[in-house]
Amino acid sequence: MDMNQFNTFRSRALNQYTPPMNYELSGQNLTLLMDDGYDMTLSFTSGCSLEWGLVGESLKKEEYYCMKADDTTYLITFETPSSELRTGYLFIIDLENYLVTREIAVIGENPRWPYLLDTKFEFGAIQRDGIEYKSYPRHSYTSDLNGNAVQWTYSFDMTTVHIYYCSNFYRITYPSHRIVTEPDPADTAAMANYAISQMLTTLPSRDEPTTYIRIKEGMYLVSLTEQNMERYVGDKVGFRSDTLCFLDNYNRFYNVGRGYGTSTMRLPGSPPPEDGAPPREGEIFVMIGAYGKPGDVDEHFFTDPNPYLV
Repeated sequence: MDMNQFNTFRSRALNQYTPPMNYELSGQNLTLLMDDGYDMTLSFTSGCSLEWGLVGESLKKEEYYCMKADDTTYLITFETPSSELRTGYLFIIDLENYLVTREIAVIGENPRWPYLLDTKFEFGAIQRDGIEYKSYPRHSYTSDLNGNAVQWTYSFDMTTVHIYYCSNFYRITYPSHRIVTEPDPADTAAMANYAISQMLTTLPSRDEPTTYIRIKEGMYLVSLTEQNMERYVGDKVGFRSDTLCFLDNYNRFYNVGRGYGTSTMRLPGSPPPEDGAPPREGEIFVMIGAYGKPGDVDEHFFTDPNPYLV
């Protein structure tokens, strides 16, 4: 399987249950009053194009994706490929409470690990005519999910279990019936799942930095970034510090989200790269949808120490 085939598989594996893109914001102009003091404009010129930027400055044009987690909560995402560093933007637009959460994901700021992806968050409110601006309430960092494990199914052949054992890390495992020990080389899905499971065995643990944000009752933004994997194994694995953002709706037990990052994966059976050739890069920017249910995992997933921390 070459890089294009692999990226096609990963996209399909993660988005079989992704809902159709949503175009309801087309024609709307939102002013986001951000708590860092730099207010923003999002002008949705169509169902897939927007203009954005700081209030009072010239707006930039980008293509965007939009999905809904419930009747009034939208996940908006786009990237700025023309910028010096590849940068992905994600906004949670909450029209029930007229609040917003923004995530900015940047690749390439770290000179030691150029594929390392860093994320930054900011909260704010959405301006409304005739409504006085207030600095509260806001979406917020949370520990609500601590002590829970959830099994998420993205497609007929991609299911994972996320263990939310503390407020700033998560762990991942797979249902026992999904673990493949001797995949058929002709089965590309099984080969990819096998490569992912093998990847996990090379790491000191399955802990990765995670941000948990409470959007409202029963809804959370969970953003995890594969940083420990990048620092520890780098190009030996091929998933280069991807970030996965999930807007989890626990009232309906499904989520929508986005995967963003870089892949240099070479699966078993693929031809080796030419001598001295750099790894083939594939940009990852994929929309995600999944159905969830409570996960059944051994207790040690909640109690094992995190070896990346003192």
